[in-house]
Amino acid sequence: MRHGQQGRLPTLGAGSVEFAQFDARKEAADALEYLRKESLDIYNRLHSIAEDATFVDQVHQAYPLIPLLPNLRCGSWYSNPSIALDVPAYFKSTDGHFSNWSFNLRRANLHLLRVVVDSDGIMLVDSTRAGKRIPDALSKTVPIWCAVINRTMALRFPDIPRGQWDPALYTPPGAVSSQEHNQIEERLGAWAEALHKSSFALPRLNLPLRPMWITPTTTTLPTLDMKDPIFTPVICVSASKQATSGTERRNGGFSYIQGSGDDHELWSMGLTPSLFWQHKDDLLAADRSQLPHLISSLVTQGNTNGKTPPSPIAKVGGRLSICAISDLEGPQVPGVITPGGHELDMAYIFLTSDDAGAAGVIFSDSAPPVLQLRVPDGKKGQIHFLQDALPRSVTYIQKYLSDRKHICIACNTGQDMSVGVALTALQKFFDDEGNLALFEPAPLRPFTLKDLYPDKKSIRTRLEWIISSRPLANPSRTTLKRVNEFLLTSSSFRAVSLTSSSLPD
Repeated sequence: MRHGQQGRLPTLGAGSVEFAQFDARKEAADALEYLRKESLDIYNRLHSIAEDATFVDQVHQAYPLIPLLPNLRCGSWYSNPSIALDVPAYFKSTDGHFSNWSFNLRRANLHLLRVVVDSDGIMLVDSTRAGKRIPDALSKTVPIWCAVINRTMALRFPDIPRGQWDPALYTPPGAVSSQEHNQIEERLGAWAEALHKSSFALPRLNLPLRPMWITPTTTTLPTLDMKDPIFTPVICVSASKQATSGTERRNGGFSYIQGSGDDHELWSMGLTPSLFWQHKDDLLAADRSQLPHLISSLVTQGNTNGKTPPSPIAKVGGRLSICAISDLEGPQVPGVITPGGHELDMAYIFLTSDDAGAAGVIFSDSAPPVLQLRVPDGKKGQIHFLQDALPRSVTYIQKYLSDRKHICIACNTGQDMSVGVALTALQKFFDDEGNLALFEPAPLRPFTLKDLYPDKKSIRTRLEWIISSRPLANPSRTTLKRVNEFLLTSSSFRAVSLTSSSLPD
């Protein structure tokens, strides 16, 4: 052997190297595909949810007097309806994302304050996927909410002793850096001022809110001073154990997936948290091959359950109400019953994105009057909503308000288009105090000659009326933009300026 060649390994040819690299890439791709399929496997998902729900139940047992509320939408999977309060909480993770921090008045969760006052605290349940210990909704959005509410209390009720009222921002150590904490804190004053100046009514809190955090890694649960408390606890429970690899094998024959309840449209096959809890034992007892058929059967049988009554807008005495079409009982459109047992004289508006949106509802001479409006999806639907649905809705609402009827406005979700129509009607026909501005019982007059002069502030105030009565209302930016255009521009300008090329998808 020549000098310098001792110990040298034989080299592979170029073709062999390329083949080895290709083989390694294929193995990596196959492994990733296996993990992806496993993470979407509904058998693993449901068993993981059940494990996390057991932890949530144990935490609730430690604080039995504090009501448990799931954070929409993920938290509902982990919250047993037999112990959870049927009150929606909607703290959105994106309001806590870095540099996107927000206290959004469109989802201010102010209805929770009455629960806080009545129960001296609340417990919020949510989860997050692999990579985080606590979801942003609990680590930042809820702390922002607590701090803004506390500061607004000091503005609304000047007699609150400043030295005894803590307006500080509290965030979980290790989940929020000091730099991010400070950047959020700088914005709290402006958010509190905006809430203070809004039309929202706030009950007076006895003590400031303070968030606390519990996760499956918490070794000692926080102790609450029930005799001489200095704050009202908002206990944030992150249900899922942090899994660094995304999945972990369990002795029960499944792979644990962190945050299994998240994005359920991707894996649930139509199963909802309500159906899961109704049939939990059967679902968990089914083997992997039986599960899809069982779920399909439960979904088919359960489509008629879980209806929610229409939400009357309290500021205008319930003259307008909002709901989802699926919440109206078929086969005939019902009247709305007041708490006193009286049936209101109703007229209905149905806004659907397809011809089958109001299927199952039968219209007859004896049924309440119904205006059906089809608003297609996409760009054409936005034009249609502005130029057809809103004008026809307004004319219809004016007629039946003048006839002293109550109007129920329903869309597919009960959160978007129906809110847009109700918002438009509130601006057109009700003054800033919520009084009907039509001449009663005078004959109809064209709505263009009304005495109300809209601006962005008055429209925003009326949206706050809706959210106060229907916290789930969540109109899209597109819908709100169309409402503003309808109310603030002339019909001739709308017809010329609104083109499909100017609209987003």
